[in-house]
Amino acid sequence: MSKKDLLLEIGTEEIPAGFMEPAFAELEKHSQRLFAQQRIEIDAIEVYGTPRRLTLLVKGVDSTQQDLTEEIRGPAKNIAFDENGDPTQAAQGFARGQGLSVDELEVRDTENGEYLFAVSTEEGQETAQLLPELLVKLIKALNFAQTMRWGDQEMQFVRPIRWLLAFYGEERIDFELAGVQSADYTIGHRFLSQGEIEIASIDDYFATLEEEQVIVDQQKRETMIVEQIKELEAEVEGEVLIQEDLLTEVNYLVEYPTALMGSFDQEFLELPREVLITSMREHQRYFPVIDEEGELKPRFITVRNGSADYIDKVREGNEKVLRARLADAKFFYAEDQQQDFAQRVEQLKGVIFQEDLGTIYEKVERMVELSEKFAQNLDLAQAEVESVKRAAYLSKADLVTEMVTEFPKLQGVMGREYAKLAGEKQAVAEAIFEHYLPRSADDELPASTAGKLVSIADKIDNIVGCFGVGLIPTGSQDPYALRRQAQGIAKIILTAELPLNLADLIDKALELLVNNDKLKRNADEVRSEVLNFFKQRMERIMEAEGIRYDVRAAVLATNFSDLNDTLLRAQALMEFRTQDQFENLITAYNRAGNLATKAQTEEINQELFVDAAEQELYTAYLDTKESLDSLVAQQDYVEAMSELVKLQPAIDNFFNSVMVMADKEEIKDNRLALLKKVVNIFMEVADLGQIVED
Repeated sequence: MSKKDLLLEIGTEEIPAGFMEPAFAELEKHSQRLFAQQRIEIDAIEVYGTPRRLTLLVKGVDSTQQDLTEEIRGPAKNIAFDENGDPTQAAQGFARGQGLSVDELEVRDTENGEYLFAVSTEEGQETAQLLPELLVKLIKALNFAQTMRWGDQEMQFVRPIRWLLAFYGEERIDFELAGVQSADYTIGHRFLSQGEIEIASIDDYFATLEEEQVIVDQQKRETMIVEQIKELEAEVEGEVLIQEDLLTEVNYLVEYPTALMGSFDQEFLELPREVLITSMREHQRYFPVIDEEGELKPRFITVRNGSADYIDKVREGNEKVLRARLADAKFFYAEDQQQDFAQRVEQLKGVIFQEDLGTIYEKVERMVELSEKFAQNLDLAQAEVESVKRAAYLSKADLVTEMVTEFPKLQGVMGREYAKLAGEKQAVAEAIFEHYLPRSADDELPASTAGKLVSIADKIDNIVGCFGVGLIPTGSQDPYALRRQAQGIAKIILTAELPLNLADLIDKALELLVNNDKLKRNADEVRSEVLNFFKQRMERIMEAEGIRYDVRAAVLATNFSDLNDTLLRAQALMEFRTQDQFENLITAYNRAGNLATKAQTEEINQELFVDAAEQELYTAYLDTKESLDSLVAQQDYVEAMSELVKLQPAIDNFFNSVMVMADKEEIKDNRLALLKKVVNIFMEVADLGQIVED
């Protein structure tokens, strides 16, 4: 069976840069699926793209479908044929139903004896005949975060489709989609190429487009960009700050990259570093340049979508745009300093945080109370407590500055800057910036104590507040980023080993919302839901730490409000799994736990003990509990589990000697209560009933 390569190009209007890599994943996924469904074997799939095209290259596509053999089992042989070997009505009916004669049926041995089988084979079709329909299905199957319709077409796609190109080997594949007929031509660079470009073969596709100022291979484009940046970098004896996500975005904004160096006036270096970088990166997609000391130079690098022709004009245009942007920033920076930074807090009374939760000023008031409470829980000195409160009070003041209004991503950054200029303590200024951390899953965590506490206060108020008014994440929908914030709280507490109890944090946040009449739902329900929400986040954190699924379930089934303690118990249980005593620990727990759930009380009356085994188990329980309490207080959970194993002989003797479900109700209840007591001390480490033995 011969093999040929398949090329599909979907030509479109400019696709947003952020949609490109998800589109590549979609192309690969659905191609794999559709070729498998059609029983067409392939060697490899490669995906490429520029802002104006998505390209699929499937290598080694079989020229013919695999044959489809279908086997249907019929009646058993002893039912299908009589004693003379003649077919019965059962055999005849089965054959007739399959469109075969009895002679065409096969007798096969199975695990249950001999049976009749109807075997039919559908011969595979030529791949070229199947490709038109397959390619239409493929394009329609692609999913995007946002789609659009165009003209009078019913079809939706990421951007309007303008041309289609498809080759299977040397053969053009003809199909029509959304009013566009596939052809043997493509379109080059929007400005540097004219008209339709004929593609003679798949082998010529990439080279032909490159001649027309289009680098289809995104990896090649990125390499070109980096190499060009490095060449310019050497010219100015500086270092270009290449941020990976910006590099990726720029790569998907161009079809033929040409990097160029620009400059801006020295006076703008008086602006805070973050303002300059944000102006360059976020608004203009420029790469900043620093000197040997790490200070910004009045230079930038940008990447043009085109050749080096008229590059000086392009440079002048970019410099002019950046100059205007920086002039605005300089004006905003000066204007913001005309008002005392702390006075801006009052302006937050006019800014809505959330319709049901009130203004940002009200939120700040809650943050101050929460931060103070958390600081007191850590037994901080009064001066530190005051710094925490001050940072919480000023944390949102920069939201009403001109600079943050113009550059929202500078929230916290400008707060820190303006606090320093206003003479606030360094700890207060840093905490204003740090309270937004972490801003993403892999972002840095707050470094200062004040930053950690204000960050936790901000996030727990957001989470409890949103749950309290019914704004709860569902599925993939999390518009307020509550999952990220809950993960942030957990990571801050765990990384810094803060002795903060999660349930206490939630209760304090709930209390403030209730006192200010902001809660729209039942407080107990909210508390339970938020705890469960954090439970899911801890599940993810422990999974990342390499904790087994059943160990995670075991420790989270108990009180997990002390997150540091929960992680310690999980790690100890993982370690204890490797010890010889582990099996005995699980056996002891399970024997007691199977009946302990039937207990109605934990009250034990020793006068109702009938057998010596009952007193023996009770005494062993008391001795173990005393030792266990000390080990748990020291968080020595490996040794605590070793101590629990010592209960096994008494548990075994108890079950061997007495009938737990005795006829006398009071005897039965007393024995069940004893088992409940025993199980409860195991639960100080974990719910071992969740453990799956290997």
